[in-house]
Amino acid sequence: MRTSNRFLLACVAGMIFAAVPGANALALDPAAKTDPNASPIELFAEGFKAYKRGEKSQAFETLRYAADKGHRGALWKLGRMYADGDGVPENDFEAFKIFEQIVREPDDPSGASANAAYVASAVVALADYLRRGIPGHVDPNLPRSRQFYFHAASFFGDPKAQFELGRMMLHGEGGRENPRQAARWLKLAAAKGHVGAQALLGYLLFDGRTIALEPEPVRGLAMLTMALRRSDESEREWIRPLQEEVFGLASEAERRTAQSYADQQLASASGVRLSN
Repeated sequence: MRTSNRFLLACVAGMIFAAVPGANALALDPAAKTDPNASPIELFAEGFKAYKRGEKSQAFETLRYAADKGHRGALWKLGRMYADGDGVPENDFEAFKIFEQIVREPDDPSGASANAAYVASAVVALADYLRRGIPGHVDPNLPRSRQFYFHAASFFGDPKAQFELGRMMLHGEGGRENPRQAARWLKLAAAKGHVGAQALLGYLLFDGRTIALEPEPVRGLAMLTMALRRSDESEREWIRPLQEEVFGLASEAERRTAQSYADQQLASASGVRLSN
């Protein structure tokens, strides 16, 4: 674990610092209506309450104070606000620098601290940015992106990282193609309820050829059907064509069995009892 974390920090120092010279602490706004003498925890709580009330400008300023005093959760939330354009103008490069700062200063090399979730999320966010780049600031770097996903997937067990790493391995992005290993990562993410991983793994299992396994058409179609029902609008755009493809290839008996299994699993997950 410690070796893995040092490896990630070496990647950060060797690559991200070149893109972000001198990541400084966030500047404080003297006009903000926040007690600068409050503790980081108090400031974070105050900022979170303001955010929940919809007072995002006040939340942002309060979280800046908390972040400047070392509160990792506040710093992470500022990064997400910049990344999503949530209460502030969207600014991917500012978000990138904040996430880099979180990863650069881990407080527990074992990955077991209360801040581990923030660090894991920051690593995944950096991997996303490295995968697609930030025009004018960060060039796409698929090998680095894959390394960051691998760290978040293995060190933190992050399901999104496991899914994205699986996709990169499946298509040979940022490294050699390895469908069998890709399926293993997808299986880990799917077991944690990641919809995209469930869909893609189901598609691979349907005929098994890509991952050199025996076909499992019923299981594959059932997984795709469940994923489609649980997906949001953006996920449905790519999951639906896969589900329709394998549905068209399945026999009538396979369709009925897969449908029944999907119904039972979804009902069980929601606590609904199906009538016979």
